[in-house]
Amino acid sequence: MKLTRILSIGTALSLIALPALAQEADVTPPNGDIGYIFTTFMFLVTGFLVMWMGAGFSMLEAGLVRQKNVTMQLMKNVALFAIAAIMYYLVGYNLMYPGDGWTIVGVLGAFAPAVLEPVGLAETATDLTYASVGSDFYFQLMFCATTASIVSGTLAERIKLWPFLIFTVILTALIYPIQASWKWGGGFLDASFGFQDFAGSTVVHSVGGWAALAGALILGPRLGKFGKDGKVHPMPGSNLTLATLGTFILWLGWFGFNGGSQLYMDTAGNVADISRIFANTNTAAAGGAIAALILTQLLYKKPDITMVLNGALAGLVSITAEPLTPGLGAATLIGAVGGVLVVFAVPMLDKLKIDDVVGAIPVHLVCGIWGTLAVVLTNPVATLGGQLISIVIVGVFVFVVSAIVWGILKATMGIRVSEEDEINGLDMAELGMEAYPEFSKG
Repeated sequence: MKLTRILSIGTALSLIALPALAQEADVTPPNGDIGYIFTTFMFLVTGFLVMWMGAGFSMLEAGLVRQKNVTMQLMKNVALFAIAAIMYYLVGYNLMYPGDGWTIVGVLGAFAPAVLEPVGLAETATDLTYASVGSDFYFQLMFCATTASIVSGTLAERIKLWPFLIFTVILTALIYPIQASWKWGGGFLDASFGFQDFAGSTVVHSVGGWAALAGALILGPRLGKFGKDGKVHPMPGSNLTLATLGTFILWLGWFGFNGGSQLYMDTAGNVADISRIFANTNTAAAGGAIAALILTQLLYKKPDITMVLNGALAGLVSITAEPLTPGLGAATLIGAVGGVLVVFAVPMLDKLKIDDVVGAIPVHLVCGIWGTLAVVLTNPVATLGGQLISIVIVGVFVFVVSAIVWGILKATMGIRVSEEDEINGLDMAELGMEAYPEFSKG
């Protein structure tokens, strides 16, 4: 009874205080600002979620590499994010979104640093029907950093730190923004081929996959991965707990990745679409995980947790090109196909003697292509021809340019550590510290 009386008095006092609070400060924005405010808020919140994917990639990679290489993967993921932030500011943003300032119309954007709006929007003609420049820049930067994270895992356990970081500079400043401008910046893939890629199955994920594939081919496999007798020697990761945590973090971050790509939160219709995108994104991941779970049980007699983790990520990549138009059933099936593709693509890479430590090429490249093609199943605007030619154009551009950059780095400074350093581990060879020093065998 005493507690009930206290709560009643508190509620009454709160109700009495509300009019006074409203009188002191009218917090209702003018009607013209509402869409601007909500869309800006959406970009910031969904940007936070996509940034959290950096933690996901870090944990996933830390769990899937061997103990002697964990610190190196953590270092690369922190450094690549910082590099992406600076390079996207200096070059990438206006190269990707040139507006009317194309250097070559539809092909090459503007070479100029990003510039934010004035403090408080004073003395500026800001379009209040969209969002702040700062929020848009921040959100788009997260996609750029994600592309670089994809490359990190594939090349783990044998690449030098500084050549990798130099490649990251080129990727985030030039390669990613240029091809992204062809679709999202209003370039020729959008204008001439009607290319549809809602949140980046091709623009982000397959780009990271192509860059990783070029690097893996030039770098070569890890010592002992492929025997002279043709056998593949498994190299289990150090911590499946971390790998699972990383997958769940990526799964969570993907809601920002796909949901924020609606680009507007200024009407009830847009908010409903964002919620639909969230639901489809989630069920596609579930479809990919379940498909990998069942298929590995059938093929290997026991389910494989690493395949299930990559199956979930495959489902997420697969739905990214079109998370809005499918229903829940179609989204589940699209994700499930991605999970199946990963289970078959991983051993296919092994047969080709391409060493991908974390399975990034099957997840991001193979399923990025599948997801881009799957758009035609639910979006009547997309055409199979337009999707195919866009995949090919982006793939050729990214792979060729990446191969040239990797080749130059290999010829000038070398990209691979010595055999001795690879055997001892990159943590000590490149960084002089271990992630788990108390568990060191030496």
